Amino acid sequence: MNDRDKVFTKLAEERWEVSLKLTLAMMFIYFGFILLVAFNKSLMGSVIVPGLSWGIFLGALVILAAWVLIYIYVSWMNNYYDRQIEEYIKSSK
Repeated sequence: MNDRDKVFTKLAEERWEVSLKLTLAMMFIYFGFILLVAFNKSLMGSVIVPGLSWGIFLGALVILAAWVLIYIYVSWMNNYYDRQIEEYIKSSK
């Protein structure tokens, strides 16, 4: 394996690692919410303020968490991954 392949293999491994961590975080959040809905209905039906229950509030937080995790991934790709590839391409010319 030449140096170019090693660099790109390392970057691909890092991308998979970040992707896997963020995927696991989203799965934990989502399935945690589903388990709360399934096994703690009384909590999810409890009213925080009139018109807003814990279920609705936590459901909105699940959606917000997805947006945050997507932002983290896109930021990492733009600020680290893409720059590493650009630097390598510039240095190999």
